[in-house]
Amino acid sequence: MTKPILPPAVIGVLGGGQLGRYAVIAARVMGYRTMVLEPDPNAPAGKVADVHLVAAYDDPVALKRLGDECAVVTTEFENPPAASLEYLARRTIVAPSPLAVAIAQDRIREKRFLVDAGFPVGAYAVVEAIVDGPEAAPAVRYPAILKTARLGYDGKGQRLVADAADMRAAWRMLGSVPCVLEQALQLQAEVSVVAARSRNGGFAAYPVAENRHVDGILDLTVVPAHMPRTLADRAIGLAQAIADSLDYVGVLAVEFFVVDSGLIVNELAPRPHNSGHWTLDVAQTSQFEQQIRAVCGLGLGDTSMTRPAAAMVNLLGDLWTHGEPDWERAWDTPRSALHLYGKSGARSGRKMGHLTTWADRREAAEVLAVDFRASLSRRD
Repeated sequence: MTKPILPPAVIGVLGGGQLGRYAVIAARVMGYRTMVLEPDPNAPAGKVADVHLVAAYDDPVALKRLGDECAVVTTEFENPPAASLEYLARRTIVAPSPLAVAIAQDRIREKRFLVDAGFPVGAYAVVEAIVDGPEAAPAVRYPAILKTARLGYDGKGQRLVADAADMRAAWRMLGSVPCVLEQALQLQAEVSVVAARSRNGGFAAYPVAENRHVDGILDLTVVPAHMPRTLADRAIGLAQAIADSLDYVGVLAVEFFVVDSGLIVNELAPRPHNSGHWTLDVAQTSQFEQQIRAVCGLGLGDTSMTRPAAAMVNLLGDLWTHGEPDWERAWDTPRSALHLYGKSGARSGRKMGHLTTWADRREAAEVLAVDFRASLSRRD
C-alpha cells in the first residue's frame, strides 16, 4: 500500500485555468497548501493558490521550486511540455504520469494506444504528409474530420472535409502538421465518463453524462445520460479498463460516440473535465476533490448524485456581447448554481463560467438550464 500524502503537504498544479482553480480550492478546503505554475499573472487558479509561480511551463527555476516543495504535482490541461513533466517526475510524484499525459495529448499516440489495447475506435488514418496522386487519399470514407494531432481542443484544429481534395486543402490550412483523419459517423449521442483512479488502484466513476456540442465547444451536459443501463455500464467498464491500461492516477474523462453498433471511444482528457462540472453542486464528491484524493493516494469519494438529475451549460464570452450579463436573475432562480471563473476579458468562444441546475427529471433540468442562461442576456 502506497503511503498517502496528507495535509498540510504542498500540492502543485501545472496550469492556471478554471480546472486548476477548482482543484486548488478543493485542496485548500482539505487542508493542503497549493502552488501553481502558470505564466499568466491573472490566471484563475493563481488567484486562489498559496503560491503562484508566474513563469513559463518550462522555466527551470520555477520547475525546480515546484519539484522541490511539492509532495505531488498534477496538471489541469493536457498540453504541458513533456520535458517539464519528466523533469518534475525526477524530483517528486507526478500524477497522472508523464507517459499517460503524453499519450492523451497526441491524437496519433492516443489512437494507436487504444487500437493496440483492443478498445473500440472509429475508422481513421494518420496524415503526416501530403503527396499528389491517388495515394494522397487515406483509406477512410468521406465525409471525414481532419484533426491536428496536437493542441486541438474546443473545436480548434479541426476541419470537416468532403473528399480527398478537400482534405489536402484542409491539411495545408491547418499548417501542414501531423493530423488524424477520422471517418464521420452517424451518431445517436455523445457521452462521457468522468472517473478517477487512485495511486493504490482504486476506481470510481460518476454517472454517464450526455453532451451536446456547438461549433466544437461543449454547450450542454445532462446527467444521467438517456441510454440503456447496460450501455452505461459498458461505458464505465471501458473507462476503467482504459485507466488501468494507462496505470492512470487522477481524474480521467473518456468521451464516447454512441452509434448503432454500440460505443466508440472518441478521445481521452487526462484531467477533470468540463462535462463533470455538475459534480460541484449535485454530487457527494466533486470531481476536483476526487482529483486531490486520487493523486494523494487517499480513499476515493462517493460519486453518487444528490439529486435525481442535473444539467450544466457553459457561459461563453459571447454572452457579454451587449455588456455584463444580468446576474441579478441568477439569484432569483431556485435549484441552480452559478459559477464564474474570474477571467479578465470576455471574447467569443472563451469559457467564462457555467451554471448548473437540478430537478427530478433530466428533461426538466435541461429546460431550466437553457432558459436560465438565455435570461442572463435579456434586457427587459
